[in-house]
Amino acid sequence: MYPKTSMFIHQLIEDKLLPGASFGFIKNDERFDYRDGLTAVVPYAETIQEDQIYDIASLTKVFLTTTIILQLWEEGKLNPNDKVSRYLPDFSAQEITLKHLLTHTSGIEGYIPNRDTLSASELKQAILHLPVGSNFEKEVNYTDIGFILLGFIIETIEKDSLVNVFSKRVSGPLNLMDSSYHPSDKQRCAPTELDPKRGLIKGEVHDPKANTLGDHCGSAGLFSTLNDCLTFSQMMLNKGKLNGKRILNETTVLSLLSDWTPNGSLNRSLGWDIKSKGNKDYLFHTGFTGTFILLDILEKEAFVFLSNRVHPTNENKAEYLEQRDKLVECYLTEKEKQK
Repeated sequence: MYPKTSMFIHQLIEDKLLPGASFGFIKNDERFDYRDGLTAVVPYAETIQEDQIYDIASLTKVFLTTTIILQLWEEGKLNPNDKVSRYLPDFSAQEITLKHLLTHTSGIEGYIPNRDTLSASELKQAILHLPVGSNFEKEVNYTDIGFILLGFIIETIEKDSLVNVFSKRVSGPLNLMDSSYHPSDKQRCAPTELDPKRGLIKGEVHDPKANTLGDHCGSAGLFSTLNDCLTFSQMMLNKGKLNGKRILNETTVLSLLSDWTPNGSLNRSLGWDIKSKGNKDYLFHTGFTGTFILLDILEKEAFVFLSNRVHPTNENKAEYLEQRDKLVECYLTEKEKQK
């Protein structure tokens, strides 16, 4: 299945842009999964396990936070046009709505001095009082801050931690056994960065803010496997339902194919990026550690890619991002030719 795409991934590994990858496709309701390369190169080489657990980084934003926000909207517990301050009274930017956060058009300036020295409560207070820049509503400025705030809103409404809400609303119903903030088996976790302060990070979240906020971070923190990510993707391709469990309404999933930004032309949906090729629109999201999900909702096809490209260092970021975009383009081209 998709040999050119698989060869492209193999070349990324040969070029040492990432130690290895677990990746898979969904087509005609069938799932195809593959592994290539290593899961670790330091302190010694390790091969990728069949059920390898990855830090999926910002895929948390769509896997957990966006999905739950959409569920709460369906239940009438919130509306995307609601002001953030309605749920978080201490939030200082009165003009910002949930939709601004979901589409990354809030203009919130995310720089926090001494971020890594703050406690969880201090970091939360700093996030609640960040300034809004001049690009409010005018452009997409991708940031973790909006989804951290959305995580706080979910906890306020549900009166529970994100960890528990995710288990109750998403991972439990879909039987995602390996999707959690707390990996069941750290030995199965692909290591990320060899950090000068933290050492080799393995089984603990790579993202600094998520590491501080722990169970309460809506932007990053989830660990998962290829199998679980394919299951989540299959639910989305089935327009919100899988194995008799309804996670989202069909109309909700289809609405994600629309541009939800204030001017309707910035190619962001609620939580998801909209990637266009020709006259087709795809839902897309990436993760800093080297992960992405690409969904063709209408044709029920998906490409899921999990890697730990930040292992052992993050020095390859610019080159990786360039090659990742080429990888996605390779898949989309090959996909069209296989019709």
